[in-house]
Amino acid sequence: MNQSESPESIAIVGMAGRFPQAKNIEEFWRNLREGRESVSFFDDAQVQWLPIEHPPRLDDPRYVKARAVMEKPEWFDAAFFGMNPKEAEVMDPQHRVFLECAWEALEHAGCNPDTYDGMIGVFAGASMNTYLFTNLLTNPNLVKDFGLFSSMIMNDGDFVPTRVSYKFNLRGPSVNVQTACSTSLVAVCMAAQNLLGYRCDVALAGGVSITFPANRGQHHQEGGILSPDGHCRTFDAKAAGTVLGDGAGVVVLKRLSDALADGDNVLAVIKGTAINNDGSVKIGYTAPSADGQAEAIALAQAEAGIAPETISYVEAHGTGTPLGDPIEIEGLTKAFGVKGKKQFCAIGSVKSNIGHLDIAAGVAGLIKTVLALQHEAIPPSLHFESPNPKIDFANSPFVVNHALKPWPRAKAPRRAGVSSFGIGGTNAHAVLEEAPALEPTSGSRKKQLLVLSAKTASALEAATENLAAHLEKQGDLNGAAGAAGVKAAAGTAERALTDMADMAYTLQVGRKVFGHRRAVVVESAADAVAVLRAKDAKRVVTAKSDAAGAKVAFLFPGQGAQAVNMAREVYETEPSFRATVDRCCEVLKPKLGLDLREVIFAKPEAVEQATKLLTETRITQPALFTIEYALAQLWMAWGVKPTAMIGHSLGEYVAATLAGVMSLEDALALVAERARLMQAQPAGAMIAIRLPEQQVKPLLTQTLALAAVNAPGLCVVSGPFDAVEALERELAASAIPSKRLATSHAFHSTMMEPALRPLADAIRRIKLSAPKLPWVSNVTGKWITPQQATSADYWTTHLRQTVRFADGVAELVAGGSTVLLEVGPGSTLAGLARQHPATGNGGASIVATLGRAKDGMTDLAALLTALGEVWLA
Repeated sequence: MNQSESPESIAIVGMAGRFPQAKNIEEFWRNLREGRESVSFFDDAQVQWLPIEHPPRLDDPRYVKARAVMEKPEWFDAAFFGMNPKEAEVMDPQHRVFLECAWEALEHAGCNPDTYDGMIGVFAGASMNTYLFTNLLTNPNLVKDFGLFSSMIMNDGDFVPTRVSYKFNLRGPSVNVQTACSTSLVAVCMAAQNLLGYRCDVALAGGVSITFPANRGQHHQEGGILSPDGHCRTFDAKAAGTVLGDGAGVVVLKRLSDALADGDNVLAVIKGTAINNDGSVKIGYTAPSADGQAEAIALAQAEAGIAPETISYVEAHGTGTPLGDPIEIEGLTKAFGVKGKKQFCAIGSVKSNIGHLDIAAGVAGLIKTVLALQHEAIPPSLHFESPNPKIDFANSPFVVNHALKPWPRAKAPRRAGVSSFGIGGTNAHAVLEEAPALEPTSGSRKKQLLVLSAKTASALEAATENLAAHLEKQGDLNGAAGAAGVKAAAGTAERALTDMADMAYTLQVGRKVFGHRRAVVVESAADAVAVLRAKDAKRVVTAKSDAAGAKVAFLFPGQGAQAVNMAREVYETEPSFRATVDRCCEVLKPKLGLDLREVIFAKPEAVEQATKLLTETRITQPALFTIEYALAQLWMAWGVKPTAMIGHSLGEYVAATLAGVMSLEDALALVAERARLMQAQPAGAMIAIRLPEQQVKPLLTQTLALAAVNAPGLCVVSGPFDAVEALERELAASAIPSKRLATSHAFHSTMMEPALRPLADAIRRIKLSAPKLPWVSNVTGKWITPQQATSADYWTTHLRQTVRFADGVAELVAGGSTVLLEVGPGSTLAGLARQHPATGNGGASIVATLGRAKDGMTDLAALLTALGEVWLA
């Protein structure tokens, strides 16, 4: 059967857990790998018991002062889940811990429930509530104040899955599962079946079991399930029961085909699952049944479509009782049904490490097995010295794995079985397979944008340190390949870039975004660790944003922003930007008589000539239009779409093109013709004056024109050289700050009037359509109207009249724009916008696409930093 014909499988794409002496799955794996027993033993002073119990006789030899307890189960980040302290105090910690694990599992899976467009289901169960007896019933006023009904649903295990669905806005099936000890693996099986039936697209599955008070001992009874000494010796001759424990586990499941298509990190694959019940053909209600277990295992293997001899590990239910262990091996042997082939399959039980977690037992074994597949090693099953005499391992397919064993990938996929059996006879089994080898991803940028967010400033600091610690622990992904040679070193560097790109992608799209935010551009893991730890303000940008769906306005600069090699690194690294620039330059070739790329991205030996060409208006304006239009397309491809725009002189043509007023080809032709006509006019000068418009107007003469009002206190005047020089002297005498601009002509003055009629003729030859995106007019400082946008008269007036940029900024902010993004080389417009009173005091966030290049950043770093700044806003 080829892959395309094989039945659909289920991918495990995320996990989270809290286990005895392990607050996360990384610590859990460390304990398993190192063969640690995570059972706590108490002295008499530490022993606790339920208020409804008779106090135990501490000197009773059958009373065992041991339990596998969870660290700080009462701790809970109530505010994160929108809960007040009183509500959290009433709620059973099983609800609290499961909420946290569910959230962590979704983050581990890179699944943001706010943006995921499929149905997410929840299948889970919880143990009997003992918190009710230890806290609520001893504090009746708390229940009275909160209300009996509300207190009940905050404590009843029935409401664990639906509370997750409510808090995370999940709209798939939300089902409470209760089959005693097999609950959490049954939940996984049910989730898998719902995924295969397309009743949901992602499923959270697992269970939680936390008992209060924590330091409770246990009574051993001969032939019972509780150990006489606090140790669980699964399959051993000395096995006499298990030890009770607390924990929680959640896995995130997805159809394998969807997971691969979405580029998810597949941890392992569930090939088949089965659930059944023993029925009544056994010695008692609580007794296990070899036949029932064998049937469940065989059904799961049949659904998986695999031969039992291809399974190399089984995570057993493994309670470590003299009765249960032989029955489990008998059932497994029947299910495997392999003749002749002996001891080819390792077997073990996590209960030997952490005891019996009741409701959470099955998912704990599942998570252990997934970790073993990931790390290519089977951890030891503890306390095994000699086999239970009722188990004939030598003539079975199984051998107890009592030491850490390598489990490397080979030609055939590694497979495992996981069993969980509940009191009352509900059996569950899952067949797992290693994650498929992924096709190598293509190379990525040399720099990456990492983003973090949190609900509070302190949580953001913790998240920053966690990321730095994670990167530090993983080692420098860009590190050298050592003695493996140059080819291997290149491969390591390429893989490192891909790993950093994957991390950046997950942080950007696989996390819910909160108000406290941080962004940083890095080039390697080592660089990220150093910068995150140092919190260099020049590179690490932090802000608090209350904006939901901020409105972004694009600002397009005019002449004066140009420079040789502007956006060169963006051209070299961003394929979509390069394609747009190439398209524009090909269209402009016959109109300019040269390839604009050779000017903008000049070779070292041609920089001087290119710089000279770029001062010519006929070249400058088409070059700026090309770069600005291509940057706008890149921003929009990244999902940053403008709700409004403004252009400064030439920049308004970019806005009009994006708004669909003119086609790109027509716009390029018109910009080239406009630039040619403007250059053909007599030379002139322009001067910036640090005065408001009202004080500049009296200084004007018949030959001097108000070319631009760039800010409330900053204007530009243009005209003939002699008139500008005379004005310059007058300003100096009055100590009024001014600056001559590096221009060849007196733009937006009477000196441009000879170009108006031929420009109007050129405009009338192209089709103009009503704008599909709003922008603010240079001519009026108000929103463009369809009549203006489609009028040749408007565009000729636009060449001659004052550029009312300051009025336009005020109009943008009044219209609700909260992010003003300069889309072009430099940061001139961003600087002007910052001078406007309308943008002060949080009126708007102002970002320049390539503005930080002037601070020594490369173009790509500046661009990604700008992207981070927009995200922060």
